[in-house]
Amino acid sequence: MSITCPDCHAELEPVNGAAHCANCQKNIELEARCPDCHQPLLVLKACGAVDYFCQNGHGLISKKRVEFVPV
Repeated sequence: MSITCPDCHAELEPVNGAAHCANCQKNIELEARCPDCHQPLLVLKACGAVDYFCQNGHGLISKKRVEFVPV
């Protein structure tokens, strides 16, 4: 799933829960969602690692599978 800017529809790359649109020069906050139930995930940060946890029974979610959506 690719993330696009809500204003100009340029493709964005997520970095630590946010993205920057080079076309619009805007920073866009992103929400991490479960790929199975599409609900918001808990973001767990410890010792430099970032993990994602689904509270709806899907457990830990690989960051490769996380869906990022503009807030």
